[in-house]
Amino acid sequence: MAEQKKVLKRSEVPKEYTWATEHFYATDELWYADLEAQQCLGAEMESFRNTLNTSGKRLYEYFVFCDKLNQKFEFLANYALRKSDEDTSNSKYQEMRSKVMSFIVDIESKAAFATPEILAIEDSVLEGFYKECPELKLYERHLTKIRRQKAHVLSDAEERILAAAGEISSAPNQIGSVFRNADLKFPNVSDSEGKSHQLTQGSFIPLMQGNDRGLRKNAFETFYGVFEGFRNTTAAFLDAQVRQLMFYAKARKYNSTLEASLDNTEVPVTVYHNLIKTVNDNMKYMHKYMKLRKKIMGVDELHMYDIYTNMVEDAEKEISFEEAKATCLEGLAPLGEKYLDMLREGFSNRWIDVYENEGKRGGAYSSAGDPHPFVLLNHKDTLDSMFTLAHEMGHALHTYHSNLHQPPVYKEYVIFVAEVASTCNEVLLMRHLLSKTQDKQGRAYLINYFLEQFRTTLYRQTMFAEFELRMNEIAEAGGSLTADTLCNEYYKLNKKYYGDDMVVDDYIKYEWERIPHFFFNYYVFQYATGFSAAVAIANRILSEGQPAVDDYLKFLSSGSSQDPISLLKIAGVDMTTAKPVEDALKLFGELIDEMDELMSK
Repeated sequence: MAEQKKVLKRSEVPKEYTWATEHFYATDELWYADLEAQQCLGAEMESFRNTLNTSGKRLYEYFVFCDKLNQKFEFLANYALRKSDEDTSNSKYQEMRSKVMSFIVDIESKAAFATPEILAIEDSVLEGFYKECPELKLYERHLTKIRRQKAHVLSDAEERILAAAGEISSAPNQIGSVFRNADLKFPNVSDSEGKSHQLTQGSFIPLMQGNDRGLRKNAFETFYGVFEGFRNTTAAFLDAQVRQLMFYAKARKYNSTLEASLDNTEVPVTVYHNLIKTVNDNMKYMHKYMKLRKKIMGVDELHMYDIYTNMVEDAEKEISFEEAKATCLEGLAPLGEKYLDMLREGFSNRWIDVYENEGKRGGAYSSAGDPHPFVLLNHKDTLDSMFTLAHEMGHALHTYHSNLHQPPVYKEYVIFVAEVASTCNEVLLMRHLLSKTQDKQGRAYLINYFLEQFRTTLYRQTMFAEFELRMNEIAEAGGSLTADTLCNEYYKLNKKYYGDDMVVDDYIKYEWERIPHFFFNYYVFQYATGFSAAVAIANRILSEGQPAVDDYLKFLSSGSSQDPISLLKIAGVDMTTAKPVEDALKLFGELIDEMDELMSK
C-alpha cells in the first residue's frame, strides 16, 4: 500500500495541485458582484409570460434567453460549488452555495409558466412557427421533449409551487453531504505492528486495499462502527430523500419514482429491470470470483474486509500523479492525437484538484463545461487512483467534446450515457497495461484489478440499484425506511451477491450510510450499464480501429441531440438488449479463469 501522507489544510496545498476556480471568477468579490448584477433576470423572465404562443420569433427569443441564463447559472453555481467542495467546513462558501441555489430556484419558479404555455400550442400552430422563424428549428428536439411529457406537466400555478420547493427537496442530499464530509470524524486505527493510521472518508478504501489484514479489519470495524452510531440519523436523511421523490412523482402523475426518474432521461424502465435480471441470472460468476479469492488468499474465512486488497502479493507499486498522467496518455492513444491534445490541456491548465485536504469533499467527480471541465480527485499514488484519473478525465473530455460541437441547448448529455466515456477510458487503459505486461506476477496483479472493476462496477452498482429500487418500493407501499429496515435489506443483498464463500460481516449492513449516490435519484444503475457499454465500445475500438474511433468521437460530440439509447447505437451498442451486459459478464468469467490458471502455476 502506498505510504499514507499527512492530510493538509486547504491553505497548505500547492497551487499547481488545485483547480483554477479563478477561471470562473478571479475573486469572491467578483462573484458576489455578478450575482447581484443578475437579479434583474427574474423580471426579464417574467416578460415572456403569456407571449410564447404569439409567434415563432417570440418563442425563439425565449429559448435564446434561456441558453444565456443557463450559462450564467453554470458560472455562478459552479464557482460556489467548487469552492464549497474544497473545504466543506468553510461556512463562507456554504453560504455562497446557499445564495446561488436560492437565486436559481427563484428564477426557475418564475419560469414555471413556460412549459404549460408551450404545451398549449397546437401542433398546426407550432408548424407555422417553424416556417415563420426557421431559426426555431434548432430547438425542435427540445420542444418535442417538452411536449412528450404533457401528461406529467401541471398548471402554471402548480408548476410554480413545485419549482419553489426545489430548494427544500435538495436538503436531504445537502445535509447528508455536510454530515459525512465535514462533521463525521473517525478515530485513528492501528496496524498489526501497532502503528497508527489516520482514518477518513478518503483514506478508508486505500487502507482496505492494504496487505495488513489486521489493519483492514480494524479500519472496517472502526469505520462502520462510527456509522452504526448514526444509523438513525442517516436513515432519516435517506427517508426524507425518498419521500421527496415520491412527492414529485405523484404530483406529476407517474406510477413510481423509477418511472419518473427514467422518463426524464428517455430511458425505458425495462432497461433498469433487465440489468438487475441479467446480473442475477449470472450471479455464478460473482460467486466463482469469491471462491477464487478465498483460495488465492489462503484464508479459512473470506471476510468483507478482504475483498479490496490485491490477491497478488508484493506486486503493488506507488504511482505518482505525474506517472499516472503519462500512463493515461499512453493507454488512451488509440483515441487519436486530437483526443490526447485535449487531455494534455486538462493536465496542464489546472482542471484538476488533485489531493485530499482537511474538509475536502471525498471521492471524485467531473463537473462544469464552461470555461472548461473541473475534476475533483483525492489522489493516493495507487493503481486505483490512476484509474480514477482516467475515469474522471473521460467524463471531462465527454463534456469538452459536447460543449465544443453542440449548441447550448444540447450540450449537456443525460445521466444514462454519462458513465460510458469514463469507463471506456478505464477499459482502454487496462487493455494497454495488459498488452505490455507478460510476467506472471505483473499480469495477475492487473487482472486482479480488472476483476475488481467488474465486481465494484457491474455487480456492486447493480446491488446498489437493487437496494435503491427496494427502498422506493417499500416506501411506495406505505412502509417506513427505518434504520433497521435499511440495514436488514442491505445485509440480505450482500448475502445474495457475495455467496456462500463469503463471511458477510454484520458491520457491512451499515455501508449504505456512506453512499452519497443514493441521493442522486436512480443514478447508480448507470454505472453498470455504462460499464457494459464501455467494454463493448473499447473492444470495438481496439479491433476495428479508426472507423470505431470516429463513431465513438461522434457519440462524445453529440450531447443530448438524440435520446440516450440512440446515442449509444452511434457507437455500436444497443442497451435495450441484454447482450452488452451478458458479453461483459462473459469476459469477467474468462478473466477469472485466466487468474486461476496464473495463480495455480
